[in-house]
Amino acid sequence: MIDNNTHTRPLKIAIIGSRGYPHVYSGYETLIKELSERLIDHGCEVTVYCHRNLFKKRPTSVKGIKLVYVPTVETKSLSQLMHSFLSMCHAVVSDVDVIFVVNAANGPFGLISKLFRKPTAINVDGLEWLRPKWKGLGAKYFRIAARLSTILYDKIINDSDEMRKVYLKEFNKDSVVIAYGATVKKSENADLIKTWGIEPQQYYLVVGRMIPDNNADVIINGFLASASTKKMVVVGDVFYKDAYADTLKQTKDDRLIFTGYVYNPEILAALYHHCYAYVHGHEYGGTNPTMIKAMAYGCAILALETVFNREMLADGLYGMYFEKNTNAVTAQIAFADQHPEAMKKLRESSHLGITDKYNWECITSQYLDVFNKLAKKRKR
Repeated sequence: MIDNNTHTRPLKIAIIGSRGYPHVYSGYETLIKELSERLIDHGCEVTVYCHRNLFKKRPTSVKGIKLVYVPTVETKSLSQLMHSFLSMCHAVVSDVDVIFVVNAANGPFGLISKLFRKPTAINVDGLEWLRPKWKGLGAKYFRIAARLSTILYDKIINDSDEMRKVYLKEFNKDSVVIAYGATVKKSENADLIKTWGIEPQQYYLVVGRMIPDNNADVIINGFLASASTKKMVVVGDVFYKDAYADTLKQTKDDRLIFTGYVYNPEILAALYHHCYAYVHGHEYGGTNPTMIKAMAYGCAILALETVFNREMLADGLYGMYFEKNTNAVTAQIAFADQHPEAMKKLRESSHLGITDKYNWECITSQYLDVFNKLAKKRKR
C-alpha cells in the first residue's frame, strides 16, 4: 500500500471519460468503479463525471465518491465527446490535483488542461482507429486523437505490454503499463443458468458487444459448421439498430442461444463458470475485460490469435488459440469436444493467470503512484 500522507490534504482526483459511477456497462466503467472505491480507501478524494441522462436519481456522492452530472447531446458519435469536453471544462476550474481521463478519443481535450496547468493522465485503451466500426472520418479522428493524447497529456497509461509497444512504434511515445483487473470468483449455483435451458459443461460461451472487431460472426459460423452437440451461448448486443448485430441474431439453429445483455453479475459469473469453454474473438485492444473475467471465473479459453491475447494467456499456458477464419474455429471446437480432459485442465488452471499484474489492489497502488507523482510535479 502506498502512503498518501505526502499531502497536507487528501489527494483530489477527477475522473472523466466514462458513462459514470456506479453504472457498469463496459470495461471503462468497471475500471472506474474498482479504482475509485479503492482510492477512497487510500484516503483520496475522488470526483467522477457522469452522463446526466443515464441517472434518474442523482445523489451528490456514493460510497464517498463525489458525482457530477453533466449533460450531453444524444447521438452515437458525439455523446461521449461532448460529455468529456464539458467535464474537462468543469474539472480544470475545480480544486482537483490530478485529472484522470479514459479513452484516447478524448485526446484533444488535453489542450484545455494544458492551458489551465492541471496535471493529467490518460488511459488510451485499444486501437480504435483500426476497428471496422469506425471508417473514414471516424478512423482518422481516432488516430489523430490518439496522437494528441501522447502530446497533450502528462502521462500515458496502457493496459498491456503489447499496447505499449504499439504506442512506441506508432507515436514514438512511451507509456506506463497498468493492466485491467479481475477478482477470482467461482459460482457453484448452476440454477442461475437454467433460464436458458442449458446445463453445466454443455455449452460454449461468447461474451461481448456484437461488433465486427469482436468476430462473433466468425465464431458462430465456425461453431455451426462443426459437429458439436453442445450449445453456443452468446451474451451481448449493441445499444443501437445495427445490421451486423441483427444479421447474427437472425441466425436460426437450435444450438444457438442469444441472451442479450446480462447485467446481473452473479448470473454472468455463473454463465462463465459453468461453460465448457469460453470463445474469445476480440481483435483490437490490450487487456480485455471479458477474457480476464473468463480467467478469473475458471474457464477453459479458446482465443483468437493476437499478440494481446497471447500476453494475457501467457503464450498458451492458460488457453488455446485459433486463426481468424471459420475453418480454424470449426477445428478448434472439434478438438475441444474430443479432448474433455484438456478442457478440464484449462478450467482448473486459468485462474492462476490472475497474477498481481491483474489484481485490483496492485493496480490501484500503481495508479496512485502515478497520481501522486503528477501532483508533486505540479507543486514543485
